[in-house]
Amino acid sequence: MNDFDWAAMADMLELEGETHSPYVRQAFEELRHLRPARILDIGSGPGVAACRLAALFPEAEVTAVDGAPELLARAEERAARDGVRLRTRAADFPEGLDGLGPADLVWSGQVVHHVGDQQDALRRLAGLLSPGGTLAVVEGGLPPRSLPRDLGFGRPGLEARLDAATADRFDRMRVELPGSVAVVEDWPGMLRTAGLTGVRSRTFLVDHPAPLAEGPRRSVRRSLERHRGLLAERLETEDLATLDRLLDPADPAGVDHRADLFLLTAKTVHFGRRPES
Repeated sequence: MNDFDWAAMADMLELEGETHSPYVRQAFEELRHLRPARILDIGSGPGVAACRLAALFPEAEVTAVDGAPELLARAEERAARDGVRLRTRAADFPEGLDGLGPADLVWSGQVVHHVGDQQDALRRLAGLLSPGGTLAVVEGGLPPRSLPRDLGFGRPGLEARLDAATADRFDRMRVELPGSVAVVEDWPGMLRTAGLTGVRSRTFLVDHPAPLAEGPRRSVRRSLERHRGLLAERLETEDLATLDRLLDPADPAGVDHRADLFLLTAKTVHFGRRPES
């Protein structure tokens, strides 16, 4: 896909998957009526969603598909802990998808935007479906919020500026991807262009109120650490100093100790169905 070192990010990806699991549970409720015999989780990472699918559909053959063997090993370990049946398959996205199908249900969480030609990626995902099969793609939603607008130090509105810097970095990432193709990111329209019908979108909330439990609090810390590392050249000195104070484990006003820390975000899932004939 690109030069992300997904294996090095394994801990963060697993923690994020667990923290964001409320939206996954809600999205899977939209799929509970299905009776899939074969399920693919494309870009499964460490297998948080794949294991939930395996628990929801215990009679199905569920396969976690990812390009990083280290992440698939995590998925296998999670499946063993959860007591669910899960297969794994190493395959690059989207070039390695050919031959993976057919599947009755394909889930792909926040993967498509990492490839240059997003419409082609959706076409390949749709091509994995059996007639009547369902594709569910997670893309879009709302940026996370964890901090008060005014922290009591630094310039108020830090997260809004982090959003702007992140959007700028994302735009550059998209332009620099191999084979990058500009497209209107109308995800329902793109699913229809990929040949799917009955297309619909739903947005699901992730709401961890203050005071945060240990897991979500660690997830917020890891996210801010990542922002600090990736956005240093795009942020003003004052905001970098604010981030440093937030990340200082000895500071009572840091994220490790703040009673007002929360986590609120939303994820949008786009559903489509391959026609029966």
